[in-house]
Amino acid sequence: MSDSYTRRFPTAEELPDSDDTPVDNELQDLIPSLLKRLLASIWPERYDWFWGTDMGIYFDPDDPPVVPDGFLALGVPRVKDENLRRSYVLWEENTAPILALEVVSRSRRGEYRQKKIDYAELGIRYYVIYNTQRRVKATFEVYRLEGEEYVLLEGNPVWLPEVGLGLGVERGIDQGVEREWLYWYDEAGHRYPTPEEREQAARQRAETAEQRAETAEQRAERLAERLRALGVDPDA
Repeated sequence: MSDSYTRRFPTAEELPDSDDTPVDNELQDLIPSLLKRLLASIWPERYDWFWGTDMGIYFDPDDPPVVPDGFLALGVPRVKDENLRRSYVLWEENTAPILALEVVSRSRRGEYRQKKIDYAELGIRYYVIYNTQRRVKATFEVYRLEGEEYVLLEGNPVWLPEVGLGLGVERGIDQGVEREWLYWYDEAGHRYPTPEEREQAARQRAETAEQRAETAEQRAERLAERLRALGVDPDA
């Protein structure tokens, strides 16, 4: 029997889950983390998706993993076990991520060339690049894999039919920081609010309802006073 049949592939627990390279740009952590929090609020009842942040994708036991700043996989368990995932191992998951995200730091890391090749070879359908360093070209680009090459898609947000969501950029506030962020959108182009925005909206609705109840009570009391002045018992 050939080696290809007898070889044992390493498990996720046996593979390195860190290359000891620190994140060199705060946005490379904050932007993917926001997208993950949004997915958890958009799909609270779904357990067939996984979002990885700065996590290795192993595609061959003899090669180092590719490590996007963020990636989305569909059709896989959201939680494999209580220890969660150490890395994303293709020969265990049997499903390539559908989307990979790169947030470009001050020094490029092959986002526009080598990583396009790497992600295309893995069959990742959408490749998203966010580059705040650009001054002439667009800072936000979404590519779709057509055959063996990525094709740039137009628009902001860009609708991703296989995901059932749109992805775009818009100014907003997250964790007290006001700037341009990446968000998920519905098919009509409406942005999904962050969990913090939902909580704020709920508080505002509660405060408005309380104010309306207080105003109604004040009107009722004024009416009761007028009736008493006319010699009418408002409670009768």
